[in-house]
Amino acid sequence: MENALFERIRSDIAENDIVLYMKGSPVFPKDGYSAAVAEVLRGLDVAYCGIDVLEDRALYQAVKEFTNWPNVPQLYIKGEFVGGSDIVKELNASGELRALLEKHGLLDD
Repeated sequence: MENALFERIRSDIAENDIVLYMKGSPVFPKDGYSAAVAEVLRGLDVAYCGIDVLEDRALYQAVKEFTNWPNVPQLYIKGEFVGGSDIVKELNASGELRALLEKHGLLDD
């Protein structure tokens, strides 16, 4: 089971430039941490794939094990794990998140 879920995660992050594993959806986050990351991404005006881990409890656990990171949300850019809510907010505040997105050609400006 774990291998299949890890393969799903690998597929999700390979097929989408930006993936946010979150509680809820980009339009209706179900916790403040997921809402905070969704707001950062909305503010940067980037398209992303939001995946609700509450719809699949096994996936919820697998995502945490995949990165060895204890919390959700988890943001990936171009297949690389960026971090959770606090890290994303810090990277955004410092301009590093914008620079990372620009480096990968994911911002239009």
